[in-house]
Amino acid sequence: MFFRIKPSGERRYLQIVENTRDGARTRQRVLATLGRVEELEADGRLDALLRSGARFSDTALLISSLQAGTLETSACLRIGAPMIFGRLWEQTGCHRVIERLASGRGFGFPVERAVFASVLHRLVVSGSDRACDKWLDAYQIDGADRLGLHQLYRAMAWLGEELADQSGATRAVRRNKDLIEEALFEGRRSLFSDLSVVLFDTTSLMFYGVGGESLGRHGKSKDHRPELKQVIVGVVIDAEGRPICSETWPGNTTDVKALLPVVTRRRERFGIGRMCVVADRGMISAETVTELEARGIDYILGARERSDAEVRKVVFTDSQPMVPLVIPRARGGETAIEVKEVMVGDWGPAKIRARGPRRYVVCFNPEQAQRDAAARAAILDSLRMKLQQGDKGLVGNAGYRRFLATPGEGHFEIDADRIAEDARFDGLYVLRTNSKMSTLSVALAYRQLWRVEAIFKTAKSILETRPIYHQSDAAIAGHLFCSFLALLLRKELDERLAAADLSAEWGDVVRDLDRVEQVSVEQAGKRFLLRPQAPGCAGGVFKAVGVALPPLVQQLPNATPPPRAESRSPPRHRGRPRCGATRR
Repeated sequence: MFFRIKPSGERRYLQIVENTRDGARTRQRVLATLGRVEELEADGRLDALLRSGARFSDTALLISSLQAGTLETSACLRIGAPMIFGRLWEQTGCHRVIERLASGRGFGFPVERAVFASVLHRLVVSGSDRACDKWLDAYQIDGADRLGLHQLYRAMAWLGEELADQSGATRAVRRNKDLIEEALFEGRRSLFSDLSVVLFDTTSLMFYGVGGESLGRHGKSKDHRPELKQVIVGVVIDAEGRPICSETWPGNTTDVKALLPVVTRRRERFGIGRMCVVADRGMISAETVTELEARGIDYILGARERSDAEVRKVVFTDSQPMVPLVIPRARGGETAIEVKEVMVGDWGPAKIRARGPRRYVVCFNPEQAQRDAAARAAILDSLRMKLQQGDKGLVGNAGYRRFLATPGEGHFEIDADRIAEDARFDGLYVLRTNSKMSTLSVALAYRQLWRVEAIFKTAKSILETRPIYHQSDAAIAGHLFCSFLALLLRKELDERLAAADLSAEWGDVVRDLDRVEQVSVEQAGKRFLLRPQAPGCAGGVFKAVGVALPPLVQQLPNATPPPRAESRSPPRHRGRPRCGATRR
């Protein structure tokens, strides 16, 4: 039975209708016409009727009490993010791999659950492990309700624990997290259908604490906090943006020394034989290029066009015209660039010429050129104002200093030649490669580095990996590895959403999932679980991942007390009674 509004001219009548089956056909029978809808709503008779009927329905009574604010709740737990990322955790193999590697260690608590809780915390709100311990109280995570802070610390230390067997170690020691990465890759190898191009980049993460025994070091800070210790983190992804592995080095490690160990591990531990490594200009050095060519590894590396003499004197002076190209963007629109190939073989010292021709690809982005010119104009406008106020404080500003010259009088002034020299590089970037790929393919492969940059942006903003307070190298490495696992789950979710044609910002996805809750209530001696409607895009996310939302109202079985043990009279002893323990 159900309510139905029956229109009749300008009037609408509320009816109670029953469906009946007549053979293969369904017929509707009007049981009662309650009156005009407007009148029932105006005088409150409809509300009174529904409240009266709610007494005979547990579900309706719950809804009525909830609306009236008289419902007593015993617990309210968030279930959206644990259900979605828990399913992805299972499907990516994280649960199976971590549980297998941790078995036999006798931890006394579920290490896999502690790792998952830390990863989920990074995805939803992030922060320290101490914050995660308090955050867990508001979430329904199977098997994690009894975890304590010290157990979260132990799980992080286990992830970063050094292996007894260090065979195959490169620049960084091998840890438990390396075994997990390699097992996850092997279990999902079919997804990495094209590993001809792998992307690699590094970033620095600062510490407020000691920074471990060896990882925390002072170095060139990309956070512009040179007074703080830092650690260098590298991430390798495929051309589709799927994370393959991560590396952790001391904070004073330079980028040019990071690439070769990563390439070695890809070959020896992941079995990736043929690949083209794509990396930014910070990775390029004569030693790195020579070693890559000696190993027969293709590379596409950003060149230092401002400081490389060969690029400035030969590549930039090449007179060949550039070829315009239009590249579609991932979310609509197009990007116009211009490219050309320049071969250099007879320039430089003899030892350089002996290596054979060097291939460069010059790229020009008109939109970026306009942005570069606008940024320079803004700096110059500000510089002119500063010069009118005095020039003593300008030397320490790197942005100003590159446009300044010192005349004979000893005062700074704007140098027109330096401005013209800087304008030469507007929108230009140069690539060094030994790949056989076409010029267009080389340019497109290098542009994919934005995926790695987006990962680091995610790691530093949404996941908030930093700052790190752990005191040991093992805990620091484990803490950072949880962020890598979080990135892996995010990529899996992004692919599911794209396949379902669901377009939503990452912040909206996490926020809406975090609002999916279950409320435990008691009504008339019965226990229920209530779930409000899924807000925003949460329902679409559940559907895209293939997870069913719990019912809106679910009755729980009443807890029954354990059966009482029957009282038994003590057995009657035959014969002579035993002596008591205190009897002499």
